[in-house]
Amino acid sequence: MKRVVVTGMAGITSLGSDWASIEANFSANKSGIRRMHEWDRFAELNTRLAGPIDDFVVPKSWNRKQLRSMGRVSRLVVMAAEKALANAGLLDDESIRDGRMGVACGSSTGSTEEIKAFGNMLLNSVADGLNANSYIRMMPHTTAANISIFFGLKGRLIPTSSACTSGSQGIGYAYEAIKFGRLPMMLAGGAEELCPTEAMVFDALYATSLKNDAPHTSPRPYDSGRDGLVIGEGAGMLVLEELEHAKARGATIYAEIVGFGCNADGQHATKPEQVTMRGAMELALQDANLDPHAIGYVNGHGTATEQGDIAETHATASLFGSGMAISSQKSYLGHTLGACGALESWFSIEMLNSDRYIHTLNLDNIDPQCAELDYLRGEPRQMNNEFVMNNNFAFGGVNTSLIFRRWR
Repeated sequence: MKRVVVTGMAGITSLGSDWASIEANFSANKSGIRRMHEWDRFAELNTRLAGPIDDFVVPKSWNRKQLRSMGRVSRLVVMAAEKALANAGLLDDESIRDGRMGVACGSSTGSTEEIKAFGNMLLNSVADGLNANSYIRMMPHTTAANISIFFGLKGRLIPTSSACTSGSQGIGYAYEAIKFGRLPMMLAGGAEELCPTEAMVFDALYATSLKNDAPHTSPRPYDSGRDGLVIGEGAGMLVLEELEHAKARGATIYAEIVGFGCNADGQHATKPEQVTMRGAMELALQDANLDPHAIGYVNGHGTATEQGDIAETHATASLFGSGMAISSQKSYLGHTLGACGALESWFSIEMLNSDRYIHTLNLDNIDPQCAELDYLRGEPRQMNNEFVMNNNFAFGGVNTSLIFRRWR
């Protein structure tokens, strides 16, 4: 088995596109959530909250030919991938283009402007706005395909469009591809563009926050005063590399991936299951050959929905005990869906390396229905850990768990 390390990391969020800016905003208790006045035209949509990226601009170096197949979600993820490759010192390295680098990436859906155009065709029998690239921008694997095409990557392409586990499955499957010797390098992660249809998905389940006049007070993971989740957008990408390959080229190593667990509830499309959540964590521990006490911090999924928070915390406490430190960055950015697993993995590695762990925003009163855990709140905490875990759970009953080891 090969050892897999992280040699590049990058992301784009509503609070910045570099760790220094994002961490400063986290530490200052700054939220990326705002009221979406643009959504006032949707009378039956109850929530007006989201975490949009308002300052995203396509680089001037990208040409029209490159852009024509990319909707917003692909533009976000290609930019994150470009930054990650630059961070790894591989952006201008021809070795990534000879089949030695692949892509594992996903989003909940493709770009919805194109979905709207196809829907208009079905409803009104007209093809306004449709062209040869419409499907490419809409298709579920648009993120992975566009990364591969943009950078000329000819290794295996693994689409991971699994809603809220798209990013973490991308990292997990890329890790396995390298671990089993299929190729030495992978670009892995996920992305999501903001769309009111995604808010409506959760609105219809009565699972969105309605604190429309106080956007910075929501979402509130694990808090007794929470009233639902908030949708966000973003993109996160990691460069994964076989250890000896990374050493041979003198790469900076940020962390080692030592465990990945993934399973399915097999019961209900939207109701989280504590037993299988715990099972995914156990699989990751088995893969890493670790006991539960080795993990020093869990980056929780923390959606701020009642069912999700309660099931997740009880699954975590049943495995690790009440002393496990846990927090959720969704409290700052909202639920970035296909991006969250990648962004939260990036944040986990940064926190692991800095010994400074970000607290959950808006966690004033821990919900007594949640399990007893060491919830980080109020301010960041100094901790020294060798291993941290990042967990994500998705509609369809998909559960993922990743374990990162500090590189010393």
